Amino acid sequence: MKIAVSVPDELYERADELAARLGVSRSHVYAQALEAFLQEHGEDPVTAKLDELAAQQGGPVDAAAGRRLIDAGHWEW
Repeated sequence: MKIAVSVPDELYERADELAARLGVSRSHVYAQALEAFLQEHGEDPVTAKLDELAAQQGGPVDAAAGRRLIDAGHWEW
């Protein structure tokens, strides 16, 4: 999938130099960096628990909608 993102010039240049040094595309560098970032931060524990509860109830697993409500302040604990 193609996306457009803005990054500081220095970061862009460093990523471009790394891609050239490794002999891979710039897109590969960005994809690998994003994958590492996502792995580092893991799954959101609230969403994971909501998914688990929804699965136990046999309902649709759409805990992301619940997470959006929480994040938007429409749900109080």
